[in-house]
Amino acid sequence: MLTIVCEQPGRLNSRDRPMPVRRDGDVLVKIGRIGVCGTDLHIFAGNQPYLNYPRVMGHELSGTVEAVPDGSTLAVGDTVYVIPYLSCGTCRACRRGQTNCCATLQVLGVHCDGGMTEYLSLPERFVRAAPGVSLDAAAMVEFLAIGAHAVRRSRCGEGDGVLVTGAGPIGMAVALFAGLRGAEVTLLDPRQDRLRFCQAHLPVAATVAVGEGDVAALERITEGVSFDVVFDATGSPAAMERGFGFVGQGGTYVLVSIVAGDIRFSDPEFHKRETSLLASRNATPEDFDTVLDAIRAGRVPTDAFATHRMALSEVPDHFPTLLDPSAGVIKALLHV
Repeated sequence: MLTIVCEQPGRLNSRDRPMPVRRDGDVLVKIGRIGVCGTDLHIFAGNQPYLNYPRVMGHELSGTVEAVPDGSTLAVGDTVYVIPYLSCGTCRACRRGQTNCCATLQVLGVHCDGGMTEYLSLPERFVRAAPGVSLDAAAMVEFLAIGAHAVRRSRCGEGDGVLVTGAGPIGMAVALFAGLRGAEVTLLDPRQDRLRFCQAHLPVAATVAVGEGDVAALERITEGVSFDVVFDATGSPAAMERGFGFVGQGGTYVLVSIVAGDIRFSDPEFHKRETSLLASRNATPEDFDTVLDAIRAGRVPTDAFATHRMALSEVPDHFPTLLDPSAGVIKALLHV
């Protein structure tokens, strides 16, 4: 079967690998769509801190069922999405339902080989049915679930003033689900094209471009009281540290980004505001369910998100084009 391997930063090769052997309890999935995310771009560029090469990338996955174990709730031909967070199910975090914090978590396409291939065999608990949902939309459930999880952790709701810094796909997912909860959402990002996209397709109240005058613009929006909840989705240590200053009295700061380094903040300001600081890691099955319900209800602009397409066979030659900001990529989908 065709498999795309990132041999080292900047080098992708097509390989013919054997079909996976389906183990007891596994579901064999024929991959249909693979969403490309920032993690994949970082792996290709060589700045993903939790990875060894060579690696088969790809964790935003949808497909159809090819074979199932006895007694499965799935059937051959079902459209499915994949939960790519391979948790053990037995550690303390898993027993509490926090499978996203599993002590031995393996993420497809990062810690182990992922879905830039034609078939995957996975334990059934990581393969979920998506009836009535297209392959395109099913491949977007994972990145949207990251946003839904961050919003659920924040407990933001009706009338809360929310700032999302970073208008990449994860920031857009956060803005979407915060808006669906009734929050008044502002997006902060240096790219005007991303901000225009958000204004056109997401439930946001305002957008502000990073640069001279951005603080004054944010103060006008909040009438000088700052925001109830701030989410960082920038992947920039400097931006993450700057974000503390946007949190209002008694507010909450949620770090959705993860960086390989230390984040510093002013302790007097942190205590004066009694700030709640939260990390948000991946997502849980509950968040995947939330996203699937929203897609079925027509509340997620999946067609607008899918700005670029590429055949899996074209990836070695054309994948680098997705890193060009001028290409205007929101979500690229690879077709198998």
